[in-house]
Amino acid sequence: MNACRRESSDCTPVWFMRQAGRYLPAYREIRRDHEVLEAAKTPAISEKITLLPVKELGVDAAVMFADIMLPLEGMGVNFRIEEDVGPIIADPIRNVADVEKLREFQAAKHVPYVLEAIKRVKENLDRTGHALIGFSGAPFTIASYLIEGRPSRDFAKTKRLMMEDRDAWSLLLSKLVDMISKYLSAQIDAGADVVQLFDSWIGALSVVDYEDYIAPFVRRLFDTLGHDYPDTPKIHFGTGNGHLLKSMKRSGGDVFSIDWRISISNAREILQLPIQGNLEPAVLLASRKEFLTKRTQLVLDDNGGSSEYIFNLGHGVLRDTPVENARFVVEYVHENTKT
Repeated sequence: MNACRRESSDCTPVWFMRQAGRYLPAYREIRRDHEVLEAAKTPAISEKITLLPVKELGVDAAVMFADIMLPLEGMGVNFRIEEDVGPIIADPIRNVADVEKLREFQAAKHVPYVLEAIKRVKENLDRTGHALIGFSGAPFTIASYLIEGRPSRDFAKTKRLMMEDRDAWSLLLSKLVDMISKYLSAQIDAGADVVQLFDSWIGALSVVDYEDYIAPFVRRLFDTLGHDYPDTPKIHFGTGNGHLLKSMKRSGGDVFSIDWRISISNAREILQLPIQGNLEPAVLLASRKEFLTKRTQLVLDDNGGSSEYIFNLGHGVLRDTPVENARFVVEYVHENTKT
């Protein structure tokens, strides 16, 4: 929280995206008996998974165990999560008539289990002083799943609808902005200390397309959250988006989470805001601690000792990551950034 608010800390804080995931033996044990959506919809299980990395790694924040698709059920979207693939949409969006069928989202009615899990986790973290991070998928990333029907490499269907059917696209993103605003607001009200907007696939767009088709909607989202929750830090995340940072800064966000394709120093020059990132997730697969040390130190050196910084990965923890490697990096960052 200090880093988000541009305040000094006793050391550089650390958390990892997807830190409560399949690389943890305790998580795999839970998942043997519970499907991912069942686990996410059961507050006691979600609470347990969310807190695992805080206990096992010593990270400074917990990020809620959930799925970015959860609020879409309340909007009438029928989907399933396929192991090793991702979300599969039963009836992908193809035109404005499909968009019009999407129902209005109501957080208390449609995701009560997420809000209950946040309250439970917050009670635990209040005793330890750790921060709690809530999150949502961003408009483009969620729209891409709704239109493609599944994860995509080229986002061809999404881009075609975006460019050829402005009415459908504008209505879809307006509905998603409304849903995301309500979803993140409810998470903050339930106890989230900070929220992160995940635009995992935004790097697929050019600057021109981002400015034309995305920026106005994301700006509306951050303006709403900023007005209603001025004291809650909001992290804006994307991958492969170094070319979009200037535009994304204008769209909003208090902290920017960057991937490994752009240096912290270059990103900071563009953004002039607190930075989160940006160790390449594959580095944590290394078998030699010397390599882990070298690459972690390179990231810290790039930060240059700034207190406006949160150590993280450029994206999520990979499934085959040894737990001891993640723990080693957390301890290394804490020990070598003490003030």
